[in-house]
Amino acid sequence: MSKTSELLSNLYPIIEKRFLLEQVKGSLLKEELTEQLKLFFNRLIQALETGDTSWLDPILQTWADSLTQTDLEHEEMVVNEFLNQIVFIIHQTTLEHTSVEEYQQLTSLLFPIYIDIINKTSKLEINEKFNYLTRQVDSARQEISKLDKNKSKFVAVAAHELKTPLTLIEGYTSMLLDVILKQNQSDLLVFVNGILNGSKRLRGIIEDMLDVSLLENNLLELNYQSFWLNRVIEFVLLDVSTDIQERKIQINIQEFDGYKSINYGDSVRLIQLFRNLISNAIKFTPDGGEITISGRTLPGFVEIKITDSGIGIDPEDQNIIFDKFNHLGNVALHSSGKTKFKGGGPGLGLPIAKGIAEAHGGSIWVESSGYSEIDFPGSTFHVLIPLLDKIPGTSNIKKGFANE
Repeated sequence: MSKTSELLSNLYPIIEKRFLLEQVKGSLLKEELTEQLKLFFNRLIQALETGDTSWLDPILQTWADSLTQTDLEHEEMVVNEFLNQIVFIIHQTTLEHTSVEEYQQLTSLLFPIYIDIINKTSKLEINEKFNYLTRQVDSARQEISKLDKNKSKFVAVAAHELKTPLTLIEGYTSMLLDVILKQNQSDLLVFVNGILNGSKRLRGIIEDMLDVSLLENNLLELNYQSFWLNRVIEFVLLDVSTDIQERKIQINIQEFDGYKSINYGDSVRLIQLFRNLISNAIKFTPDGGEITISGRTLPGFVEIKITDSGIGIDPEDQNIIFDKFNHLGNVALHSSGKTKFKGGGPGLGLPIAKGIAEAHGGSIWVESSGYSEIDFPGSTFHVLIPLLDKIPGTSNIKKGFANE
């Protein structure tokens, strides 16, 4: 053993006594402080003798592994603080119990070791905290995923259960309508039609709930067949023509390359996709506004743009509008109708449109400069649909929400 190592070893009893009197704070190693100090000190002597600080690596790792959940949850660097206290006590003891020459010689050899092991300890503790936080995040994600699946199951079950009484309501209402017509009680027609319209709207919500469940569970079946985009759009516009007329909204169609070309996809689902987008445009465009349908062809895709002169969407909301059950409007308006200005709904139309586009291998996104009920900046929804020259090899392709 070298002279400096022997000098440091001789100081150990004083260092140990002072160390215990300091009452080291923290939850780390409370029951074995003396043991850990002795082990650390012996390895410090080895590092001093060889100039190799790796002698201390095992005990530093042990301290990092001994961190409790409480230690990991707090910002304080527990192991680093523990090591700093030991280093400070060794330094103070050396200063008080050695000559100036011995102190300078010992300090010059120990200082690089201190710097190295403090850096190592910091990295080890940061790594432990990072791993702990990663595990916590993963656990939270799994819990959220579990809750989301349970919610989806509930939605699917609830939708199926609602179908049975709804069918009874529709059936009995139809029979009641026949009786009213036969007895020429026209004054009752308004009430029966009100029930039928309400039932129709409820059935639409139930079907949307079932579609969301299918998309989330990757069970949506696409029945590929030939279709023409212009016919899909025209069918949708005819379907919502009453709403367009009531709201006095002007529809502008700017024909583009691919608009009247044959393509392959599930025309029923595509009608649903564009009905949801156009109904959304009607809902957030004031009376007398405009909706423009345009597009272009891209390599392998046709892009359809639906632009409205409505209230627009804040940039921070432009992603969440495609989330299930999300609704940016006033909840108090949820019973006002699907296409009434700023009317409510369950927040399923855009997520379903997104799911259908992605099930086809396409995508959907929105652009808007912001939200304003004064300037009406409007919004543009972009839809990409693959251009196919034949029906894919498998007629039924199952896909759902992407990245879920």
